[in-house]
Amino acid sequence: MSSRVLIATFDHEDDLLAATTAVRERGLRIMDVYTPYAVHGLDRAMGLKPSRLTWVCFVCGMAGALGMLWFEHWTAAIDWPIDVGGKPWFALPSDAPVAFEAAVLLAGFGTVFALFGVARMWPGKQPRKIYPRTTDDRFVLVIGETNAAFDVQSVEQMLTKYDVLKVEEQLVT
Repeated sequence: MSSRVLIATFDHEDDLLAATTAVRERGLRIMDVYTPYAVHGLDRAMGLKPSRLTWVCFVCGMAGALGMLWFEHWTAAIDWPIDVGGKPWFALPSDAPVAFEAAVLLAGFGTVFALFGVARMWPGKQPRKIYPRTTDDRFVLVIGETNAAFDVQSVEQMLTKYDVLKVEEQLVT
């Protein structure tokens, strides 16, 4: 299904932030914002919810630590118990560094794979550039035209207060 979008291009991040806030307050649908670098406060201006990626990282890290502690206990106390100098078979202080490293490893891999899955960035996917200079020095705000009553001229007039460089309509498939 294809839809029409309004693309507004800005030269400075402050103009983009102010325009994004104004567009959201007006009740228009912000489809995406493209910037050449991370812009502080843009997620709040877009009205995005906090990321759940931190919970994915925590769960993967705990799975790695607990899995490694179980594996070390199983190998040292159950599968192949060897009495080395009278030390206990399951000594938590000696197992903690390896469990920590497993937690870091699985947290890192789990977070990266979850990010790729949520962002739909799988191998072989071709990038879709809305505006060619977005990766260099331009900031782009993409507003979805939700219905037939969407007034392009009034939105353009509103965006001129924020030093918009160019406003154009595109058909997105």
